[in-house]
Amino acid sequence: MKNTTIISCLFAAAVGFIPVITRADEPAAASLKSSAAPAPASNTRYGLFDWLDHRSDYGQGVFPEPFLVDDSDLEENEARLDWLRTANGSDHSDTVKAEVEKGFGLLTLEIEVPYVRESSEDGASQGFDNVDLGARYPIFQYVSAKGFVDSTIGAGVEAGFPVDSRISRSYEFVPKIFNDLKLGEHVTLQSIIGYSALFGGDDDGLQTFEYGFDLGYTILYRQLPLPGVLEVIPVFEVAGETQLNKDDPGHNSVLGNLAMRVNFKTIGWVQPRLGVGFVFPLDAGAHADVHCGVVTSLVFEY
Repeated sequence: MKNTTIISCLFAAAVGFIPVITRADEPAAASLKSSAAPAPASNTRYGLFDWLDHRSDYGQGVFPEPFLVDDSDLEENEARLDWLRTANGSDHSDTVKAEVEKGFGLLTLEIEVPYVRESSEDGASQGFDNVDLGARYPIFQYVSAKGFVDSTIGAGVEAGFPVDSRISRSYEFVPKIFNDLKLGEHVTLQSIIGYSALFGGDDDGLQTFEYGFDLGYTILYRQLPLPGVLEVIPVFEVAGETQLNKDDPGHNSVLGNLAMRVNFKTIGWVQPRLGVGFVFPLDAGAHADVHCGVVTSLVFEY
């Protein structure tokens, strides 16, 4: 009888304890299941057809301003002054270009005003070249899972208006496609191709295929702590064009540029960016016009 009573008590206690164990374990099991299941990924896509990605560094100042190649990054407010001097024996050419860029959302608008002076043994000519108006916009972006690859493909257009000088006599229309690629923290590659068509003047109907590449390697302040400097960016550029028609179809001219861009710390509300490069021909077509050259560029972000 006593054994029966003890067994009954133990059975009752066990039955009463089972729900307690079950209730105590349920939250732990739920927690384990919750931590094991992957969290739903947030959607980073936006824009038309969700072709753009919020994770992209396009427009965040990671791409250095090119020298010879057209700029393709998104700019908010930028002003710059460039000077390109080239020499071919006793012949010299100087091009001073003022440029202003303004961003409206993802759209960048720009205006360029170049002044050209060319001198040779026969004399000199100078004047304003075409006033160029341009626009560009990103179309598609790809960003890898960890952000190592960051690519932006976009389109742009440029229209040149002559000012009826000895230098400028033809209208120009240039549609373009560009790709701004960032690899990791340091490497950037900006690529652009365009189709130039001239209207009016002595070069009426001339068509040219234009292309350019700008390879940069960004050295950050923590790697090279120079006073007042945010980044130092060695740059290698290739700028080329191929004539498509008229008297010399297939003629190529390709220039190279070894340069350095230094981005300084902000002064008030302005960030200066200074660059200088050595220009040289990469093929016979370019060598016929340019033996060597120097380009300087001063950019103000504000």
